[in-house]
Amino acid sequence: MIRHIVFFSARRKEDVEAVRTGLLALGDIPHSSLFEVTLNTKVDPLSDEVDVVVYAEFADDAALAAYKAHPLYARTTSKVKPLRELRYSADVVAGS
Repeated sequence: MIRHIVFFSARRKEDVEAVRTGLLALGDIPHSSLFEVTLNTKVDPLSDEVDVVVYAEFADDAALAAYKAHPLYARTTSKVKPLRELRYSADVVAGS
């Protein structure tokens, strides 16, 4: 299983919710077994620049690749990209 974790910050504080709701559209792509978009609770002061977290699980590399190749992925990215400041992504194999 592949865990796909992406951290976002909004360029402007007032755009955080627009980033979150924009990213929710990615949940309509059928290749993940679990998909979540959540706000960072900012409990840890060392990670307070992160506003929104996307967490998804995929059966394998092929499912993740199909997710990223889906047309909705490109449309969503084009809408959210102008609103975000940073984006960090990690894809990890569960249990590794």
